[in-house]
Amino acid sequence: MDKKLDIPYQEYDDEMQLASEDRELLRRADEMVDKAYAPYSGFRVGAALRLEDGTIVTGSNQENAAYPSGLCAERVAVFSASANYPDKAIEALAITANSKQAVNHPVAPCGACRQAILEYEHKFKHPIRVILRGTTGKIVVLDSIQSLLPFQFTKDDMVL
Repeated sequence: MDKKLDIPYQEYDDEMQLASEDRELLRRADEMVDKAYAPYSGFRVGAALRLEDGTIVTGSNQENAAYPSGLCAERVAVFSASANYPDKAIEALAITANSKQAVNHPVAPCGACRQAILEYEHKFKHPIRVILRGTTGKIVVLDSIQSLLPFQFTKDDMVL
């Protein structure tokens, strides 16, 4: 039997349509794009997340000549938040990107990042809003990372 998934999300033409706290996350993610270490791909990604107490934690992608050794901006931010604020839930995460040419569409996290973000949604039993934008163009907002990872693998799937 064929089935179909629908992904709920909001789309905005301009960041001024967002709440001020979300605009701040995008601004901080943009700052991190400039701090990315991407000498091989030239694809620079910035991430900024807001914890439940309002603390903002940032990250940028970090490449390595041995490609698997690098790390995406989203996981840099999420793991930094978990290491430094282990008892604080993540409320929202903004992701932006730039390349040799302007990225004019929202950039979504890779599969590994989706899984890592999902881990923290499940840990705190709290959805993480995800805000996606390229250098320019539309902004996409999802109420939960689960919208981007509908078939999930969680601790509940592990038989211990």
